[in-house]
Amino acid sequence: MTATIHPSVSLIQQLDPANLAASSHLFSDDFVWHFFNPKLAEMHGDYVGVEGLKTFFEKLQLQTGNTFQVEPISLIPIGDELAIAHVKDRMTLNGNTIELDAVVIWRIVNGLIAEAWDIPSVYSDRTAS
Repeated sequence: MTATIHPSVSLIQQLDPANLAASSHLFSDDFVWHFFNPKLAEMHGDYVGVEGLKTFFEKLQLQTGNTFQVEPISLIPIGDELAIAHVKDRMTLNGNTIELDAVVIWRIVNGLIAEAWDIPSVYSDRTAS
């Protein structure tokens, strides 16, 4: 028997952060990416639309010397509107190579990604050996 994949999970799995132009059809026109991280205060804020999300990732690569990587760990649908992704982020920041856990809460409306909150574990990051 084949397991059915939840529509929210299927939608998010199609997202390619490295090629947001190819993934633009997955987002609502008024999509908002919310970001807050005390260790990257210059990046705080809301990034609107696919172009805003692209700007966010470009700024993150600049801040980390193009070392930022994300490894998906799990993706859990919560009802029909929300999905929670657990990821492992790796980067070099201020000369330190670190990895940390983060969650992204995705909100799906009318079959499109409408909003996301990026929540890093900023106080328990680990310096990579």
